[in-house]
Amino acid sequence: MIKKFSSVTILLLMFTITPLFGQHEKVDLEMIYKIKQEGFKNSGIEDLSFWMTDYLGSRLTGSQAKKRADEWAANRMKEMGLQNVKVEVVRDFTRGSWDNLKTYAAMTAPYYANFTANPKAWTGSTRGAVKGEVILLDITSSEELQALKGKLKGKIVVMPSSATYEPNFEPLASRYTDEELEQLKNLNLGVTRARRGNFNMDDYRRQMQLMREAAEFLRSEGVAVILSSSGTFNVPRSTGANHTMGDPEPIAELSLPVEAHGRMVRLIQNGVKVEMEVEVRNEFTSTRGVTNVMGDIVGSDSELKDEIILIGGHFDSWHGGTGAADNASGCIVMMEAMRILKSLGVQPRRTVRVALWGGEEQGLNGSRGYVEKYIRDAESGDLLPGYKNFAAYYNMDNGTGKFRGIYAQENDMVIPVFESWLRPFEDMGCSTVTGRNTSGTDHLSFDALGLPAFQFIQDEIEYGRGYHTVMDTYERLVMADLKHNAVVVAAMVYHTAMRDEMLPRKPQIESLVNRGSLR
Repeated sequence: MIKKFSSVTILLLMFTITPLFGQHEKVDLEMIYKIKQEGFKNSGIEDLSFWMTDYLGSRLTGSQAKKRADEWAANRMKEMGLQNVKVEVVRDFTRGSWDNLKTYAAMTAPYYANFTANPKAWTGSTRGAVKGEVILLDITSSEELQALKGKLKGKIVVMPSSATYEPNFEPLASRYTDEELEQLKNLNLGVTRARRGNFNMDDYRRQMQLMREAAEFLRSEGVAVILSSSGTFNVPRSTGANHTMGDPEPIAELSLPVEAHGRMVRLIQNGVKVEMEVEVRNEFTSTRGVTNVMGDIVGSDSELKDEIILIGGHFDSWHGGTGAADNASGCIVMMEAMRILKSLGVQPRRTVRVALWGGEEQGLNGSRGYVEKYIRDAESGDLLPGYKNFAAYYNMDNGTGKFRGIYAQENDMVIPVFESWLRPFEDMGCSTVTGRNTSGTDHLSFDALGLPAFQFIQDEIEYGRGYHTVMDTYERLVMADLKHNAVVVAAMVYHTAMRDEMLPRKPQIESLVNRGSLR
C-alpha cells in the first residue's frame, strides 16, 4: 500500500534528510547573474589577449622582455583600480638575463632551404654569419669522441637524435565528454606510472653522460654552432641550457624541428655534403631575479580583510612564440576576473589578490618564492603570518580550454562547498568536482602545506600542439572559453571572499606543518 503524505510533511522530510554540510552553504544567485552579464556582455578578454601576447611578446624568466611585461602588467592593474600593486623579486635566478636578438638558419647545399629554428635559451651568439659544412656527431663512446679532437674548430655540428615522426590519428583539439567527466569523479589515490616499453634506464643514463661529455668537448674544440632536434610539424620547441650567470658564454645552439634535422642527417648518412649558413645574436645582461606582479582588491571586513584569497597563473613563458596558451591565457582570465569584480563594485570581506608568477617554467619559482616570503620561512621552517591568513588559491595553467570543474586535491571537506558553488554553472558545462589531485602547476606550492589551493579541470583543446613552441601565439586562444573561465573564477572568488569561515584545510598535513614535521 502506498501511504500518502501532505505537502508540508514532504517538505519537512526533505529538510531532515539534507546533508548537514550542505545546509548553510550560501550561493548568491543574484551576484552570479551580475557576473555573467558583465563577463559575457562587457568582456575585456579580447583586449587583454592582444596586449598580453602580440604586444608583450615572449616573457622568458629573467629577460629584459619579462621586465617590460612586468611593468605593463603593473600599470594595467593600477588602471583597473587595484591597490598595493607591485613587481616583487622573490628568488635569485642564476641563469641570468638572456634575450634573443636575431636568428637565421638555412641549408645552402646541396640546395637552399630556409629552416625555422629557435635558439636554446641561455646559449651564446655566433661570430657574425657562419658558413660551412655540417658535421654529424654520430658517436657511441668517449673514444669515438676523442678521435675527433682537432677536427671540429669552427664547424657547424649537428647532434644525433632518436626522435621520429609518426602520424597521429587523434583530433588536434578535444573537449571532455560527459562520460570522461563522470569518470573523473572516481577518486584515485594511487600514482599511475606511464609504461616505458623497452626503455632502459641504464642505457639512458649512459647516453646522457656521453652527451654532457660531448658538450664540454665541443666547447673546448671551438665549434661554431650546435644543432639539436626538438619539435615537429616544422615547428621547433623552446628549451634552455643550464648556464650559470658569470660562467663563459656557451656555444650558440639551435633547436631544429624533426623534419629539418632529419633531412640533413639522412643526407649526410647517404654521403651527401651538407652546408649551412647560420647567424645567431643573443644578449646577456644582469638579472633582477624571479619576479611576481601582484595587485589587490582590499577586503572590507575589519576582521577578515587580512585573510588573502589568491588567484593567479604564471606570467613567464618560453622565448618561442608569445606564450599565449602557456600561460598568458591563465593571466588573462585572472586579470579579467578582477576587472569583473571591480566593475560590479564588489566589496569582498576578504582581500582578493591577483598574482602573475615568474619562473614557473624553471620550477614554480615565483609561487614558491611567495610561500617563502609570506607563508613559511625557507631556512627556519617557521610559519609566517601569511599561513594563518591564507584563505584559498585558484590557479589556471592548462591552456586556453574551457573550465569543466575543479580538482579538490583530496580535500574532502571542500567538495560539497564547490559542488554548491558550481551548480549554477551546470548548464555551461562546468560542474564537475573531483577529489583527485592534479599536478604540474603553481597550486602545488601551497597544496604542499595543506593549504586550500586548486587547479581547474580544463578542456585540452590544442595544448600539445603549441606547448613550448613558436606556435604558442594569439591564434591558440579560444576567446569564448576564456570568457567562460573568467566568469567562473569571479564567482568562485566572490563566494570564497564572502563566506563566514575560510575554506577547510587538510587537517593531517596542517598538523604536521604546525609541529614542524613537514619541511
